[in-house]
Amino acid sequence: METLVEVQCIKHIYPDKTQVALCGLDFVVHEGERVVVLGPNGAGKTTLLSHILGLLSPVEGSVHVMGLEPGKNFRTIRRNIGVVFQNVDEQIIGPTVFDDIAFTPRNERIKRDETERRVMSVAKMVGIEDILEKIPHYLSGGQKKKVALAGAIVMEPKLLVLDEPFDGLDPVSKREMIELLNRLNREKNITLIITTHDVNLVPYVADIVYVIYDGKIVMRGKPYEVFSEKEILEAANLEPPVLVDLFLYLREKGLDTTVPTTLEQAKKQLDTILQQKYL
Repeated sequence: METLVEVQCIKHIYPDKTQVALCGLDFVVHEGERVVVLGPNGAGKTTLLSHILGLLSPVEGSVHVMGLEPGKNFRTIRRNIGVVFQNVDEQIIGPTVFDDIAFTPRNERIKRDETERRVMSVAKMVGIEDILEKIPHYLSGGQKKKVALAGAIVMEPKLLVLDEPFDGLDPVSKREMIELLNRLNREKNITLIITTHDVNLVPYVADIVYVIYDGKIVMRGKPYEVFSEKEILEAANLEPPVLVDLFLYLREKGLDTTVPTTLEQAKKQLDTILQQKYL
């Protein structure tokens, strides 16, 4: 698989002389992967994303996205990256939903009929065809997230970066967002980098999980591997998903269980345990 992103031990110095470093394990993302970054506030997640997007350049270490240094090749890189920021109100700038989604194609001087085709296509995909003439300011939080997502994918990026995309969403909207992201990954082969605090959602949107704590990448693995390391998670001020915590407890009590990462996996194990008990 092609390596799309590689970050190695970076350090940045802000204008007020504040230094932010992110070392430990290398951060590597391959084409087609769904990668989730976990960590408490101040751990370095924003620093990582800002370097990947070319908004910051390291004074030490290296960042490569699609083989280029983002800080030096900002425009080239951004043509192939879609972004959904945590606060989408700062991202949505069009007077109508249609205009907002069409902003980048128009800025790239794409022809009017092709721009309209792209807007209608992504609007249908994310389920907002019926609000294209609405004013974004008056939309619900879930609708705004969908508008921002549509604007991020209208140029068909290879990589989609999402900062806390589930923040502030109700359970139904979270489920819809998960389904949308997985569909983009599955049907469009869009690589995903997602930061989130909601550990219970991670198994549904991640192939690989990175744990960041105190300016260091301390762990990389599949969801079940990461969530099995309870001590590392606690050191990073994170808790494993409720299901994982429950089944680790059952294992401590002598039951032969593996660590489930989804409700379906947990149900199958419980069915097996109950069948064995009553045989």
